[in-house]
Amino acid sequence: MKAEMRGNTSISLQNPTLFETHQTPLSGALNGCLGSLDGTCLEKLLLHCASALESNDVTLAQQVMWVLNNVASSVGDPNQRLTSWFLRALISRASMVYPTSINFSGSSTIQRRLMSVTELAGYVDLIPWHRFGFCASNSAILKAIEGFPRVHIVDFSITHCMQWPTLIDELAKRPKPPSLRISVPSSRPPVPPLLNVSTEEVGLRLGNFAKFKDVPFEFHVFDSSSPKDQQQQHLINPSLLNLRDDEALVINCQHWLRFLSDEQKGRDNFLNTIKSLNPQIIVVVDEDSDLSASSLSSRITTCFNYLWIPFDSLETFLPKDSRQRMEYESDIGHKIENIIGFEGVQRIERLESGIKLSQRCKNAGFLSIPFCEETVKEVKGLLDEHASGWGMKREEDLLVLTWKGHNSVFATAWFPNGLDD
Repeated sequence: MKAEMRGNTSISLQNPTLFETHQTPLSGALNGCLGSLDGTCLEKLLLHCASALESNDVTLAQQVMWVLNNVASSVGDPNQRLTSWFLRALISRASMVYPTSINFSGSSTIQRRLMSVTELAGYVDLIPWHRFGFCASNSAILKAIEGFPRVHIVDFSITHCMQWPTLIDELAKRPKPPSLRISVPSSRPPVPPLLNVSTEEVGLRLGNFAKFKDVPFEFHVFDSSSPKDQQQQHLINPSLLNLRDDEALVINCQHWLRFLSDEQKGRDNFLNTIKSLNPQIIVVVDEDSDLSASSLSSRITTCFNYLWIPFDSLETFLPKDSRQRMEYESDIGHKIENIIGFEGVQRIERLESGIKLSQRCKNAGFLSIPFCEETVKEVKGLLDEHASGWGMKREEDLLVLTWKGHNSVFATAWFPNGLDD
């Protein structure tokens, strides 16, 4: 992750003369870095800025921001590009805490874009961040529902049902495809990717595809809003699912559990509710990192070393000025802004590692379903379509996507302890 840093980002801080001092706390931050601003030094500067903000040292925070402003670049190498989004997040945080003391020109607000379905398909195909989870989950689901004439999938996902055309295609290959019912919540976390059509329209398109493939299909949007308690949004009310005794129930969670409040036991309550439904299988896919720490410095360290992965992977096949690359990185910037710029209920990105999630599932009374060799083979085939840096490994109950050996995304499958075979 080491590279020489040069270039500017579009944000311009005021009062650069604040840095024109000989002996300041910033001198220690730059010790050993001048002339070689690699990823380690950039991380060190970010941590000094965070420390200054937490100790109310506005002057030092401005000084570090000015230095970061002159080494970060939204069109530079991966570390520069990543740092530019951290700088935006720190400026956003500082402007809320010190609205009259931290001065800067330019906007740090990240513009959210609405994608067409075609654009969304290209988005999930760009790197295997989402397709890995789709592939591993679909393979596990297909095995779990073997022999059932009717299947009901309750889909908790941020990718607008992009997972299901492949599953429908596989079901169509069976001598007698089962009837498939998919239920999705009416509300979702306000995070990218965002779509320019309604969930109902997505369901209609899936229905047309299933009809073309001769797979009996139903689509249902159930009410998941909770206006009285924002922290309990995106949960599940079993009475709204219209569960049927003759269906094999599948619970699919793709990049979802991290948005449930852990402070109010939202994740444990969710898992307990799921267990009470006796699903045939529950699959959980999410990013394999721990970004739930209360300490800002801890979150910066973990986040910087984790979200370097997609920035570095995009560098391998897209030019620096690629619009597609910039838009994808902007969506990651949205995540960084929430992790670094906000606290309390506004900080909705509270990721926990796959190992922690596995233990949570075990504590809730679930048993792990190992991924079979056929699933492993399918995932490997998927990764062959992407850059050579992508890999896969088994880690306890997890199947883990890696980039240059670094854990990226995990997939895991479970069933309730006590469910009859």
